[in-house]
Amino acid sequence: MSDHDHHHGHPHGHEHRRHGFRHRLGHLLTPHSHETADKLDSALESSARGLRALWVSLAVLGVTALAQAVVVAVSGSVALLGDTVHNAADALTAVPLGIAFVLGRRAATRRFTYGYGRAEDLAGIVIVLTIAASAAFAGWVAIDRLLDPRPVAHVPAVAAAALVGFAGNEWVARYRIRVGRDIGSAALVADGLHARTDGFTSLAVLVGAGGSALGWQLADPIVGLAITAAIALVLRDAAREVFRRVLDAVDPALVDRAEDALREVEGVRGVGELRLRWIGHRLRAEVAVVVDGEMTVRQSHAVAVEAEHALLHAVPRLTAALVHADPAPAPGETDPHLALAHHAPA
Repeated sequence: MSDHDHHHGHPHGHEHRRHGFRHRLGHLLTPHSHETADKLDSALESSARGLRALWVSLAVLGVTALAQAVVVAVSGSVALLGDTVHNAADALTAVPLGIAFVLGRRAATRRFTYGYGRAEDLAGIVIVLTIAASAAFAGWVAIDRLLDPRPVAHVPAVAAAALVGFAGNEWVARYRIRVGRDIGSAALVADGLHARTDGFTSLAVLVGAGGSALGWQLADPIVGLAITAAIALVLRDAAREVFRRVLDAVDPALVDRAEDALREVEGVRGVGELRLRWIGHRLRAEVAVVVDGEMTVRQSHAVAVEAEHALLHAVPRLTAALVHADPAPAPGETDPHLALAHHAPA
């Protein structure tokens, strides 16, 4: 391995074996030297915020579903029953995501060398499937009601319960989406979008109850079908966000920002291949920078150190970077990376 490979899994000028267990554990969680404490605290705080958002929203949706269940018992409203089931299911999606956040805080191992942050992506897939199931259920109930219209009893109570359902879901949706975007969790954002779909379902119950009060029994199923279509649109957005994350997609603006920061580092003549990837709600970078070919190993190492620092300061939620220093080819010299690419098997 080249001495210019620079991975800050260790502090400069000393080795891991001279440090205690806590120091090694910190490096396993976020492999960076000078700012390990700050980055580790930030990463753990983001996980804590995610867990707090989940438990608060779980409590709000649990109370909402319980209040609606009481009205279902006295009114016999099938539409409100469907909305109550939606709210209960949305509350339960906090469980896989909560498990993912807890796993993401565990230290990396020799088997899971990047840690367990990708568990959030698995939770996001579960949430997308749950939204899809909600859309299918809402559509099925709406079609069933369209084919077999039934009057709704205790319409004022049903309308009030629908408003409670919408208010609870919309509050939870805004809270989850805001926290998810703040900490960079696509799964939590998708869970917030799921809560919003259930809020739409509550509005469908409200509009349907109003139509029933006016004697139009088909109002409930027609509005239910319209809300199913709206849920499908939300499903599309949530699925796109989660599956982009699964495929290691990042915002191109982050790549531009990282490249601009690297070009400002003294000693960096050019920026080669730059890769960013999400591991849970944390970013990791791998990059090759071009330095003067006449530099010593120590000098190029120092440039790599400054390049890593520049990345950590410039890119939000970046907790680790691997910087490789490539010497600029001398006149007539072939870039070794190009030679390797030329001889690589197709």
